[in-house]
Amino acid sequence: MTLFQPDAAAGVFAIEIHDVSMRLGQVLALNSVSVNIAQGQWTSIVGPNGAGKSTLLRVMAGLTGLNQKVLLSGNRLSEITPKHRAKRIAWLGQNELVTGDISVYALVMLGRLPHQPWLQGPSALDHQVVTHALEVVHALDWKDRSIAELSGGEQQRVFIARALAVEADILLMDEPLSHLDPPHQSDCLHLIRDLIRAGKTVVTVLHEIGFALHADQLIVMNQGSMVYQGSSMDDTAHRQVEHVFDNRIKIYPFMDRLIVLPV
Repeated sequence: MTLFQPDAAAGVFAIEIHDVSMRLGQVLALNSVSVNIAQGQWTSIVGPNGAGKSTLLRVMAGLTGLNQKVLLSGNRLSEITPKHRAKRIAWLGQNELVTGDISVYALVMLGRLPHQPWLQGPSALDHQVVTHALEVVHALDWKDRSIAELSGGEQQRVFIARALAVEADILLMDEPLSHLDPPHQSDCLHLIRDLIRAGKTVVTVLHEIGFALHADQLIVMNQGSMVYQGSSMDDTAHRQVEHVFDNRIKIYPFMDRLIVLPV
């Protein structure tokens, strides 16, 4: 048993979005946005507050009612059953809320629901996957504790474990570093790289620009529009990031990495 299995499909984009516009109240959250998410790579979405980053990620996840404009491995999302979609896409939302008294182990087991037949309990494989996911995020020691007893950073690690337990081809994560301290932020970076090496596709929304620049691909959003999509190492990407943040940050190459400094 392994937690990470490569996507069998090849030669197509993991996710394609074609000319999507969306309003949230009076605000044009997305303005004719089209993106292609490379399969087997890490794509990070960055931009200032209100740029449309989280809305774009929700469109990819099929959470906005615009599924006819989203392709999943070449297939229209609106034509894929919810159960199959739940197996293919794992979702980590921003500032997930916990209601009720549920144990850490039970919460992570929710990630296995797409794999379980109706009205049947968890299988031996489900238990193996959940245990492994908790081990990956260093949370197995808390498995019997209530999620409500944990700190914000500890809860975030459990939510990441729940997303991993889905064993999906694609992981969509909105602010996965939320509440994490620096060592666990570093763990998250290594985890994403492990997922990519295993053939997974990862899309993150991040405010931490220095972290986002470790991604293979970068999407830069501003005022509901995509102003750049391409390699995170491209100088054009760096200038666009600086521009959407009103040139109040500067990206510098330093040895084999990039650093972000305030101006």
